[in-house]
Amino acid sequence: MHWPLLLALEAAWAGLGQATQHYPAMWGHYDVCKSQVYSDEGLTWDYMACQPEAADMTKYLRVALEPTNITCGDPAETYCALENPYMCNNECDASTKELAHPPELMFDFEGRNPTTFWQSTSWRKYPKPLLVNITLSWNKTIELTDDIVITFESGRPEQMVLEKSLDYGRTWLPYQFYATDCLDAFTMEPRTAQDLTQHTLLDVICTEEYSRGYVWKYDKTVRFEIKDRLALFAGPRLHNMASLYGQLDTTKNLRDFFTITDLRIKLLRPATGATMVDENNLSRYFYAISDIKVQGRCKCNLHANSCIFDKEKLVCECEHNTTGPDCGRCKRSYQGRVWSPGSYLPIPKGTANICVPNNIGPVTCNCDPFGSESERCNATGFCKCKSGTTGKHCSECLPGYLWDSGCKSQVCDDELLRCQNGGVCLSNLRCQCTVGFSGVLCEKPHCESEAAGCGGPDSARNTSCPSSAHLLLLLLALATASCWPAAL
Repeated sequence: MHWPLLLALEAAWAGLGQATQHYPAMWGHYDVCKSQVYSDEGLTWDYMACQPEAADMTKYLRVALEPTNITCGDPAETYCALENPYMCNNECDASTKELAHPPELMFDFEGRNPTTFWQSTSWRKYPKPLLVNITLSWNKTIELTDDIVITFESGRPEQMVLEKSLDYGRTWLPYQFYATDCLDAFTMEPRTAQDLTQHTLLDVICTEEYSRGYVWKYDKTVRFEIKDRLALFAGPRLHNMASLYGQLDTTKNLRDFFTITDLRIKLLRPATGATMVDENNLSRYFYAISDIKVQGRCKCNLHANSCIFDKEKLVCECEHNTTGPDCGRCKRSYQGRVWSPGSYLPIPKGTANICVPNNIGPVTCNCDPFGSESERCNATGFCKCKSGTTGKHCSECLPGYLWDSGCKSQVCDDELLRCQNGGVCLSNLRCQCTVGFSGVLCEKPHCESEAAGCGGPDSARNTSCPSSAHLLLLLLALATASCWPAAL
């Protein structure tokens, strides 16, 4: 660490005084997520559950359109203004940069003059519906934190559906329906976000609030009201986030509601500005979008404080010994207990739920199939070892037992002659070792004194080599052992 930074940190800690003495040690798990804030007590550390900052997520998406040839300009086409069918001097030409309206213009910097926007082909094939799917994909799970806002350059569509996916576009669920007439378009009673309560927050509604066709100064946007829904728990100005976090922590359906991997905008009917479509001026009817805003954060299961865009992909920088795209599993050597997401509880500091090393806590790594009653650990999280077996995986033997596809109490036998260095097997239970050797199988040379060649300067060399006296005693012992049957 650089000395200036170290000194600055020491000075900051010194200024905390007694204000931080009450912080539990467990909050140290959130050291990577803490930030300095000013309070009544002065400069203090604010420890919170780890999650990346909310950001403009349109910087990281991929956009796809269906049909693929729905963008205007190929061939070049002239358009009329919706409010004035005789004003037909707007041209779209994909071969000319100044006249092209490709999809990426829905996400570029706004504030230019003239405004940039994507535009569809006109409703040339009326009465066949003019249908467009705009799919926004992140290849990453994200959590929405603010309203989704779609700004139309032309009139807002008379019928539209916003859909979400939680599985990278394999399946889709409706988020909200939009229509000038909800009953006619979707057989749904019209409602607004203001009609929702804590008990109906997850309801999918149809709203008529954003479907007026004419383009007025403040009537260009279509919203999906994230903040109104969050406010049902956090208060009108989101001042009580503790209450919201508590709900998110304990209610999976609520968390999933604000979580997406993809969004799809289904444009079903363009603005017509009237009850009837003017078939003589079909170039009046099209879709044009100047801006889409999606505010959110990478979902990292409260195990990361930052998310980076690496190789065209968003990646959580996982903490707490976790790994995976969403920090959704423990690292290989940190599976001492089952993975769990971080928690906002207890409010307001949360619990990290870090992954612990394999040698701490209940074992979940496999049990030895020979030494354990089962290859899986029991309800307590430990392997249940067979008699004579021990160890975390039941793969080690207790003293007096020998491994042989499990721990066997018969250490030796007369046929296999497991006893080494002249040792004799007694009742299949233990080896009686000759002088100079010890161990379960008489495999260890036994040093009694320096005179016997042990403990001196050359002990490293002589430990496995008994002295002349020991060799003589060994020969006598072997001779005696060979005579036992005759004596008996």
